[in-house]
Amino acid sequence: MIKALKSCMPDLEIYASGRSDETLARASALGARVSRDNAYVVSSADLIIVSVKPYHFLDLYNQVPVDFWSSKLVVSVMAGVRLETLSEVLCGAEVFRAMPNINTLVAKSATAIATNNENSGSRSVVEEVFRCFGSVYWVPEEYLDVWTSLVGSGPAFIAEIIDGLVLGAVSSGMTREVAYRATLDMIEGTVKLLRELGLHPIEIRDEVTTPSGTTIQGLKTLEAKGIKAGLIEVVETSFKRSREIGLEIDNSIRSKVRL
Repeated sequence: MIKALKSCMPDLEIYASGRSDETLARASALGARVSRDNAYVVSSADLIIVSVKPYHFLDLYNQVPVDFWSSKLVVSVMAGVRLETLSEVLCGAEVFRAMPNINTLVAKSATAIATNNENSGSRSVVEEVFRCFGSVYWVPEEYLDVWTSLVGSGPAFIAEIIDGLVLGAVSSGMTREVAYRATLDMIEGTVKLLRELGLHPIEIRDEVTTPSGTTIQGLKTLEAKGIKAGLIEVVETSFKRSREIGLEIDNSIRSKVRL
């Protein structure tokens, strides 16, 4: 995030806190002012991105005086902690939730943002910041658990699919280097085709599939192995776990802060 922000907004002053010397050193190398003092960082910033692991949130909360959050713009990228809870815990702060993914590293994240105040004048500020990471989607908060499974976890699922395709090519006699580069180019081109021509995936499938050809044989194998059903289940089970974790974390925070 720091790298993307600095590239997008070079004059932006960024403060960062961290739990380890390694984290602080990395943040400093990227151009942030670093500190172990979360209270100092919160008091110094106008917009605070809370990007700790959800189970570390209470540590952060206990280190910052409650009144320091007043009138601050806060965006949580923690999974599971609800807007209602954040608004009550961070007294006086204007709170948003966002869910980017690892593609932020190359400014190609797809980020979902949710708010409980659709008329907030701060929406444009939050969107401007998160557009530095890639594309932005404003969604209802109830979509965020699905978003976490589809878009947050998605790069891991796609990486597995890519690796499987590459291994298939290697098994058939191609070198891994050529297979890997060609697979990435093929996927990039397919995405471009879908996006720019506005096609449904089925349309590409039908255009490529010829009678008694190679593609139909491959599609028969996909059907026999239940790949599409497996992918549907991957998102569903990941979504259910995301929702379970979210409820556990949110309930834990509410009970410990006694809301």
